[in-house]
Amino acid sequence: MPGQPLRLMSSHYLRIFQQPRSAILLILGFASGLPLALTSGTLQAWMTVENVDLKTIGFFSLVGQAYVFKFLWSPVMDRYTPPFLGRRRGWLLTTQVLLLFAIAAMGFLEPSSQLRWMAALAVVIAFCSASQDIVFDAWKTDILPAEERGAGAAISVLGYRLAMLVSGGLALWLADQWLGWQTMYWLMAALLVPCIIATLLAPEPSDVIPAPKTLEQAVAEPLRDFFGRNNAWLILLLIVLYKLGDAFAMSLTTTFLIRGVGFDAGEVGVVNKTLGLFATIVGALYGGVLMQRLSLFRALLIFGILQGASNAGYWLLSITDKHLISMGAAVFFENLCGGMGTSAFVALLMTLCNKSFSATQFALLSALSAVGRVYVGPIAGWFVEAHGWPTFYLFSVIAAIPGIALLLLCRQTLEDTWQHERFVPRTEYKGGYQTALYILMLGCLVLAVWLLLLTMNALDYTAFSFLPGLLETGVLIAVGGILLGCVLDALALRRTRPA
Repeated sequence: MPGQPLRLMSSHYLRIFQQPRSAILLILGFASGLPLALTSGTLQAWMTVENVDLKTIGFFSLVGQAYVFKFLWSPVMDRYTPPFLGRRRGWLLTTQVLLLFAIAAMGFLEPSSQLRWMAALAVVIAFCSASQDIVFDAWKTDILPAEERGAGAAISVLGYRLAMLVSGGLALWLADQWLGWQTMYWLMAALLVPCIIATLLAPEPSDVIPAPKTLEQAVAEPLRDFFGRNNAWLILLLIVLYKLGDAFAMSLTTTFLIRGVGFDAGEVGVVNKTLGLFATIVGALYGGVLMQRLSLFRALLIFGILQGASNAGYWLLSITDKHLISMGAAVFFENLCGGMGTSAFVALLMTLCNKSFSATQFALLSALSAVGRVYVGPIAGWFVEAHGWPTFYLFSVIAAIPGIALLLLCRQTLEDTWQHERFVPRTEYKGGYQTALYILMLGCLVLAVWLLLLTMNALDYTAFSFLPGLLETGVLIAVGGILLGCVLDALALRRTRPA
């Protein structure tokens, strides 16, 4: 029958979603996303209800920096193996048990009278959650074969998004209508029990992959390994730029729909949050299925083009009359394409990791991928005030082009890495590359000093006024190092390309 080959092919590509490992990926993705809102939006809502002052609530947002700087302690989790369950599952179990007790302990506190203890617990939860992310990302990288990474990324994204919904909107509703804030935190802690069971049932990655023998090796070798590869700096810039257009479009979506178009907050909440979340999940899952048929490069190229094109929906909203259906269509298409791009992007990060140092390298790469998302906000606000919404969303489409161009430049390297799971060593400009790496490390050091001083300012220990300038200096130095490395990569490509 003519439809039978198509059904067999569809069944083949959906096979990964029917495996027991998929359920474990889903539950561990849920465990990864659950603590995030409990130390950010949900906790802020609790403190707001309890009339905690705005300055204190703002200070609590600093605990989220643990997710940005998790690469600083990721080498420890590559180097040392707990005495139970192995290198990956042992750390997963440790972080999950600590999260369970810390979230439950939060339920015994009152924001109005025990803020110091609450701050300490929020820091512990954020640290353990970021540590769990380190190990979960490493476990995914080690356990999934190349052809299943897109689908595996999609399943874990689904679990992560569902957890954010549960610990965000659902938790707020439960606390307000049924359980109260303290009981709600106890319920969130109880939800980690199935996640612990999933960790116990999960397979441990093969011991054939050697772990670093010393802590120094765990810190230095991942950097030597990555920066010793062909096109390493161009790929670093690709990681920053690939979702830049998407980051611009998403940075002010809620503000645009309310102020720019004129929808009320309730309409935006239903469409942008509910429909947008659904579209992201569908896009991630569909992207994961497609990636089993496409190479990594082709998936990144097709999904990257769709990501950029989908921003045009918001541009159309900005120049046409307000209509709920047109808003729903724009939100759905943008989030659908963004979800597809996320599947391919997470698969790219997994592909770029050496399994001996997957915890450290994935933490570094994922932190770098967050740079665009974190720093486009202030630029986006200034751009809209200067040029208006239509020009801003046209620019968000154009901002996707550099990432696509870099992807085309790195095609040979990415395809070779995807097909053979090997990294081609670099042979050109060793002194220049070393200089670029030193400049990047100096920029990161300046940023670390900025974060330390910012924390001291928030605690009223100091009152430094030069922190915005220090932040800009650190970013410029780090970007300068990356750009120097990219120029050397481009020159090396010209010298090594066959005539």
